[in-house]
Order: sequence, then structure tokens, then C-alpha cells
Amino acid sequence: MSGLAGRRTVVTGGAGFVGSWLCERLLCEGAVVWCVDDFSTGSPDKVAHLSAHPNFTLVESDVSRGVPDPGNVDLVMHLACAASPVHYLRMPLETLRVASDGTVNALELAERYGARFVLASTSEVYGDPLEHPQRESYWGHVNPIGPRSVYDEGKRFAEATTAAYQRTRGVDVAIARIFNTYGPRMSLDDGRVVPAFLKQALTGEPLTVAGDGSQTRSLCWVEDTVDGLVRLACSTERGPINLGNDEETTMLDLARTVVELTGSRSTISHVELPEDDPRVRRPDISLARQALGWVPTMSAEEGLKRTARWMEETLAG
Repeated sequence: MSGLAGRRTVVTGGAGFVGSWLCERLLCEGAVVWCVDDFSTGSPDKVAHLSAHPNFTLVESDVSRGVPDPGNVDLVMHLACAASPVHYLRMPLETLRVASDGTVNALELAERYGARFVLASTSEVYGDPLEHPQRESYWGHVNPIGPRSVYDEGKRFAEATTAAYQRTRGVDVAIARIFNTYGPRMSLDDGRVVPAFLKQALTGEPLTVAGDGSQTRSLCWVEDTVDGLVRLACSTERGPINLGNDEETTMLDLARTVVELTGSRSTISHVELPEDDPRVRRPDISLARQALGWVPTMSAEEGLKRTARWMEETLAG
């Protein structure tokens, strides 16, 4: 994509699931990439295939304590934060610190060099929504003291901080609200629905559907999500802009699809619904279409097949 060649880019959380795909895409576009991660949820293994690239540098650092400064930065893409309930419930205070202090530190780096700053926010800012599908103008319905609030409210704080830096200090910012993203390189113990269902199906375990399975999610292939992030980075849009697939599925239907695609003999069992679990989730992506020319292109069937093949190889290895 035009405008990225030679741009010196810092990607926080770059050794995470989405971050690793973003680093790869940026390098393909000719950017010089500093990948910053503390490996609390990410892993050097996710970017090992990039280590020999002359424009790639991996730095271990906790961004809540400070973001390494490589000098003359053109673009800061802030993805650092535990994103899976398994991880942010295990590290609630660390999650809040990354969303608050980490965001400030990343914004300070962008301000220092007049760089563009892109915040990877989340659909979780909408909470358990009373509006469906969710538009960017919707303010959300979030429990501020529930167990999920460390992530939900952390990201809402990150958005507020990003907007304040733009208003008061003139930092060139953009906010992306990412909806459920899936694909290869997700952690096997991630806890999110796609890796959980696939691992259970491939190992012959029952697929554990929360509640009655009527709750919905909208799943977006990781390279589609990354394409949206890159388009946003190369634009002048501030956002917030939803990045997600607007095709919606129930969790029960997803479980049945996974069983069918993998040829598994697994059964489906129902478990207790987690506290504050959103009942519905579907983005309105009209703004992304209009402002960025972006729409997801990967079909759910093909994306799930590719992810299943990757997970099967990973489990075998």
C-alpha cells in the first residue's frame, strides 16, 4: 500500500496474534518495523519467521513502563494488551496498566516525532449492546466493575486518552474498534471461541457452548482485520472505525459448523454463561466501506478451514 515504504513504525504488542500478522504486512509494504512486546501473552515464536528480515527488530519491553524509542518514528500502532478473557482475567491489574500507562507512553512517542498513532481498540467498548448492529456513534452498555471491565473499561480509557491527545496536543491519531478476529497463530489456550472449538473438535473432546448458544458473534479473518488497520494508518481518518465482519452467527451454529468442517465425532455440551457475556455482537461497517474502501473478503468456511489446518499441524507438532 502506498505511503508505507521506508516508514519507521513501532508496533506494540507486535508478537501477539494480530500484531504478528500486522508486522508481516508492514514489512511486505516496505516499512521498517520495531516490534515491541513483553511476551506476557505474545511469543517470539509468532514472529520468528520475520527475524531475518533486515527491516525487522524485536524488542522485549513492558509498554506500561515505557516504549522503546528507536528515533525518527513515523507511525506508532498500539496493539499491546491482553485481549482474551483467559489472559485479562488472569492479569487484571496488568491489563489496566497497559491500557492506561501503556497508551500514554505510546502516544508520547508519537507526539515526540509528529508520528501518526493508531489505537487498536475493541468491540468490547460496546459491552452487552442495546443497539444492534453496533455503529461507532453508540456509547455502549458496559458494567464498570464486573470482571470483564478491566479490558472493556481499559480500552474505553485508551480511546478517551487518544482523543484527548488529539484535542489538546494535536497528535495525529486514529482509533480502530476491532471485532472478533481469528486465524493461525492464535494461542491454543487462548480461550476465545474459534481456537477453543477447533481444539476440542480436533482432539475429540465435547465442544463447550456457553449458555444455550443463542448469543452471536461476527468473526473476521485476521488478514482482513490487518488490511483494515493498514488502510486506517495510511488514511487521514480519526475514527473510531469498526473493523469486523458483518456476518453474524450464533455460537451453537458455529460449534456445529466446526464439527462438520473438521469431520469430528465430538459432541456439543453446554456450560454456564460467563458473567457479563455479550448477547449479540455485529458491526455496522458502513464507515469503513466509505472512508477506507475496506470490506472483509475471506469467507467463514474457508477461514475456518485454514485455521483448522494450521491448528491440526500445530497439535501434531
